[in-house]
Order: sequence, then structure tokens, then C-alpha cells
Amino acid sequence: MSSELRTNFTNHLTVLRKAPKTKDAYLRAVSGLSAYYRCSPDRLSNDQVQEYLRYLIEDRKLSWSSCNVVLSGLVCFYRGFLKWNETRISIPPRPRLKQLPTIMSVAEVRRLIDAAPNLKHQTLLKTVYCAGLRVSEVVRLMPHHIESDPSRMLIRIEQGKGQKDRYTVLTSDCLESLRQYWLAYRPKQWLFPGAKPSRPLSISAAQRFYEAAKKKAGLTRGRGIHTLRHCFATHQLHQGTDIFVLQRLLGHSDIKTTIKYLHLTPERITAIKSPLEQQGERHG
Repeated sequence: MSSELRTNFTNHLTVLRKAPKTKDAYLRAVSGLSAYYRCSPDRLSNDQVQEYLRYLIEDRKLSWSSCNVVLSGLVCFYRGFLKWNETRISIPPRPRLKQLPTIMSVAEVRRLIDAAPNLKHQTLLKTVYCAGLRVSEVVRLMPHHIESDPSRMLIRIEQGKGQKDRYTVLTSDCLESLRQYWLAYRPKQWLFPGAKPSRPLSISAAQRFYEAAKKKAGLTRGRGIHTLRHCFATHQLHQGTDIFVLQRLLGHSDIKTTIKYLHLTPERITAIKSPLEQQGERHG
């Protein structure tokens, strides 16, 4: 893709107010297509674009969600940007089988955080868990997003998923870690800066923090740093947090997304007793 075409498409995405993460994903989708054919994407046919999607699904064996992001980017490019109304591209529908997220116990989460090699890694992982953040949200936190006034104790999330602002909880334990981290690192623009202080930590780097800590802690459950958000949601429900409150903390638009966390962990299931057994204990 030529630099001019890339710039114009980037400007188009900016006008649409796409989030930075979405813009990057859509640009990668079009660049990947262009690299596959070694041809400018505005010179490709509908059949060529569809063949590229087939290649991603059958040959590269990318997940449905990854292919759907590519599809969305290509649709935005061809129909929205180039105005090719005759474009007809698609991928098979999402498989019906859905697996519940794997949850760690509170003790396992603590082991994982403690296994992180330094204060920065530990604080980032603890913030994800204690506030139930998406990885894209934690890496874009700024110091002023931490509202530590005793009467508030909140973390402000600006332009989260769906370009929505919200507040989530700031626990005293997380605040103490953030204070120690701030005194040690003195971050300026970004709470968790990358190699260049002017840039936030990358999502891939945050994922590596998680995987390294998980490996050192000897844990097998939990795929990806998003596991900590799943753990936050499930542990909050176990503590009695109202599901509608949890929906707002997590930033879910649909309560159905939050309801999936009502499932029980194996530890909770083994603790359940039959009502008859409980009645027998009372009479005993």
C-alpha cells in the first residue's frame, strides 16, 4: 500500500473516530492483503480479497475473532473508504461452541503477581486484576486517571471499548502499589510508558509481562492477560457484588456479557452441599 493511500485511509478512520487500537488493526488488515498479493489493494478484485480471507482461515488457521477483525478492516476500506458498493466479502459465522473463561483462584492470582520480576510488572498486573481492566485500557492509563481521594478511590477509563468513558474501582491495596511504583519510576505522560517515554507500553509487552510471571509462578491455568479481568469479575460476584454494578465496572454494553461470569469455579462447586445434607447437620 502506497504511503499516500495509507495516509488517506488513516485520515478516513480518524474522521470516523475509530479508537487507536481499531485504526491499527484496520491498517494491518489492508497492509497484510497488499503484501500477500504484492499489489496495491485498490487494484484487487472482489475474488482476490475473498481468496485472501480463505487463506487466513484455512492455511494460516487464524481464529474466528482475528479473521473477523481483518474482515471488518477490509469492509471499511473497500465500502467505506473506496466506496466500492459491489464489494461482497465474508467469512463463515462464528462457531456456536463457546468455552467459559478459565479462572484462577485468588491465591493463584497473588502468586502470579508476586512472581513478576520488578515493581513495574507487578503493579501493572495488579492494576489489571484489582480494577478489572482490559489490557488496551491499562496501557493507556495516565497518572491523572488515578483518583485517590479517600472519598472517591476510582480509576477513570477514557475511551475504552466502544469509545466510552467510565469509572472503575481503586482498591487500597492497588493504590499502595501504584504509589510505590510512582515514587520509584516517576512516570509522566503515561502511567506505564514503553521503551520511549512518549509512547505507552505496547499491548504485546503487557502480554509478555503476564506470560513470564505465569511461567515463573508455575501456573497452568489462564490464557493471556485478559484472564485477570475474568478473575476480577468472577471473584467480585463470589463476594456478592451486584451484577449490574459489575456490568458498569467492566464497561459492558450488554448485561448478557456480564452474566457469563455467573458460572462457578470448581472450588465453589465442591463446596456445595445438598439441602438434605444441610438439614441433617442442623438436626444432628
